[in-house]
Amino acid sequence: MKTNQVTTKQMLGLMLIAYLFSFAIRLIWVYQFQNEPMFHWNGQLMINTNDGYFFASGAQKELFGLHADNPRVFGMWDYGVIFFTTLFAKITPFSLETIILYMPSVISSLVVVPIILISRLYGKTWWGFFAALLGSIAWSYYNRTMTGYYDTDMFSAMAPMFILYFLMKSTIDFNLKSALYAALAIVWYPFLYDQGLAIVYAMGLIYGAYMVWYHREEKTTYASLILVFLALIPMTKFGIVAPYTYVVHTLLVVGAYIFVAKGKLSLKQEMIAAGGLVVLFLLLGNVFGLILSKILSYTIEGTKEGTLHFYAVNQTVREAGHIPFSTFANRISGSQVGVILSLIGYLILVIRHRAFVLALPLVGIGIFALWGGLRFTVYAVPVAAMSAVYLFFVVGDYIKDIRLRYGFIVLATVAMLYPNITHVIGYKVPTVLNKAEVEDLVKLDKIASTKDYTLAWWDYGYPVWYYSDTNTLIDGGKHDNDNFIISKIMQTTSPVLAANLSRLAVETYVDSNYSIIADRLFAKEEPDILLSQLESATYPLPAKTRDIYLYLPYRMLNIFPTVALFGNLDLQSGKEERKFIFYPTHATSNKDGVLRFSNGLVFDAKKGKLFFGKNAQSIRQFIVAKTKKNGEIELRAQNYDPRGGYSIIYMQSYGQFIVMDNQTLHSMYVQMFILGKYDKDLFELVVSSPYGRIYKLKR
Repeated sequence: MKTNQVTTKQMLGLMLIAYLFSFAIRLIWVYQFQNEPMFHWNGQLMINTNDGYFFASGAQKELFGLHADNPRVFGMWDYGVIFFTTLFAKITPFSLETIILYMPSVISSLVVVPIILISRLYGKTWWGFFAALLGSIAWSYYNRTMTGYYDTDMFSAMAPMFILYFLMKSTIDFNLKSALYAALAIVWYPFLYDQGLAIVYAMGLIYGAYMVWYHREEKTTYASLILVFLALIPMTKFGIVAPYTYVVHTLLVVGAYIFVAKGKLSLKQEMIAAGGLVVLFLLLGNVFGLILSKILSYTIEGTKEGTLHFYAVNQTVREAGHIPFSTFANRISGSQVGVILSLIGYLILVIRHRAFVLALPLVGIGIFALWGGLRFTVYAVPVAAMSAVYLFFVVGDYIKDIRLRYGFIVLATVAMLYPNITHVIGYKVPTVLNKAEVEDLVKLDKIASTKDYTLAWWDYGYPVWYYSDTNTLIDGGKHDNDNFIISKIMQTTSPVLAANLSRLAVETYVDSNYSIIADRLFAKEEPDILLSQLESATYPLPAKTRDIYLYLPYRMLNIFPTVALFGNLDLQSGKEERKFIFYPTHATSNKDGVLRFSNGLVFDAKKGKLFFGKNAQSIRQFIVAKTKKNGEIELRAQNYDPRGGYSIIYMQSYGQFIVMDNQTLHSMYVQMFILGKYDKDLFELVVSSPYGRIYKLKR
């Protein structure tokens, strides 16, 4: 299967087939949910990733002028995904909802192109074709680039594979243009996916070492290094901001190419220039610091800021935790056997085609996922696919009959595809919000102005921006020490504290040019003292400059214990303030007034006893809360032992029980959302539905 056996036209045909296969697989999710009206809005399926609304809000800003007062919404020159979304919205007849739904599939499927091009470098285009089928839909890559997963992850593996192709090509054809294309791809890479910058840095360093080790006598070597390392130097260090940083950087690289291509520099001069750029890159790029910080951020738990101790988000995010080998293997290749075949194939690739050592950062970061978490597996998927299929071709070379050889390769590839396609069919991830929840936020949009703030947990920050055009204090990218503020508001038993802290936090945030509020507030006053003062109705609050809304969604119910972790802290010691009990559950049986719950607890409704195994505890209250269609809540309560340490709420309309301690019963989230009770002097209910309640702060 040499290159001349597959013409350029045929290669393009194979690329198209692989691309359409990748895109078609991603339509399975659309087919599964196309008849679910609760997942549709504005005539289209909604997206299925929270972070997508960050970029979608940026597109709204560019297209419709929304979010004018939101300091966290960026524009089209800040992120490539916003740029392309805005461009597609302007030049195509499709709605913004349609574009953000299908754009991940359209962009991510392009990964088949560099996979096939790399294989063509070695005269084996069919190897690339089969690898493209696998690499484009393998478990981890699919999960982060499926239809509706509108995020920069659509570029995560595709963009580095183009860089890898041009770097590898320059080591084979020794054409300076190949190095130029690699350099230009590196220049624009941060615009597409800045999170993977450490990987590109590592690829650049290995490329430099490779070229010097194997081709040190070649003049083209140092000319290529000049272009690549000039591209790696961050222009932001010179005070240049986007979009000018990309334009200036591009002009510099092209200018350098024109200069060195004329051959006016001697070999020694090129060596000196290349060496100088490497040193400059290492100094300005903070290369090792960047790589180390990425590793530490996903391996060290907890944070400490000054003398105060805040709970760290990476302690609760599954993507940032250790994963078992089986999960690691499934994510990269679809099975444990598959990933072992991939590793063997990669070793053979490096031995037979040493330029594949340039892919080591992609393979290495994939292996790092065992310690760093799920998110890192995606980078290794295309190289793993190429490696596994290459192994099939190596084994196939021992089969003399060409039909049997290709039959074996096809069957082996199908065997690798099968668990991945099975995963796709079973991966029925829902949309971020359902239609009713969106309707609540749209109602808020009609009430609030663009400068107002909605206080919500960070998971809901971006959707709040997109659908209500209001601002938030924390969101999917800004979940730092200020998580303490929102968590405290949600779990405090003092309505006055909740109201005062809300106003103080928002006005301080705006007045301080959007700094971290917790750091600013507690730098002036000890946390316990300030929080105690905020419980007073006479606390001197800053002047009101905007309205504030409190968003309490039903979907926060199951994560409320996690939300509480951030605010249930003594900031000076880092220890939890109290034992927080909040167990959402369902009844599995009800016999003679004895309810057995799905979490193993047992409640004897006649005796008012709650059993944790053999340990019996007295119940103070059993409350039945029934939510009507108009959002009003009807309550019935049965009192038991006034000294009981626990209470149980039965959310009748949801068929859900919640076991909690009595202090949590009086928290703002439980009182204002579950029970519908609130201080009418401090709050006004403005939106109410079974899916959420939104209150306006009167202070």
